[in-house]
Amino acid sequence: MGVSSGPRLSGMQKQVLRLYRGFLRVARTKSAEERRRIESVVSGEFRRNSKEVDRKNFLYIEYLLRRGNKQLDQLKSPDTVGLSSVHVSLSKTKDPNTT
Repeated sequence: MGVSSGPRLSGMQKQVLRLYRGFLRVARTKSAEERRRIESVVSGEFRRNSKEVDRKNFLYIEYLLRRGNKQLDQLKSPDTVGLSSVHVSLSKTKDPNTT
C-alpha cells in the first residue's frame, strides 16, 4: 500500500503520541484562552518528560501514561475548564548503607 516516510514507532511511542493528540483534540473544545493554556501546559510537560525521563524506564513511562490518561478523561468532562501542571520527579535517594 503506502510507504511510510518516518521511523517505525514502538507500541509505547504510539501510546504517547495518541495521548498527546488526545489532549490537543480536547483543548479544541474549550475556550480560546483555555485552549492556549492547555496546549502550553501539555506541550511543556511532554517536552520536559522527553528530556528528563530515561527512554528505558518503562515502569515510569507507563505510570506517566496512566496519569496522563486520567487527566485526559477529567479534561473531557464539560465541567472541567482547565488543566494544571504537576511536576513529579524521580528522586534519586542515597542508600543509607553507603557512604
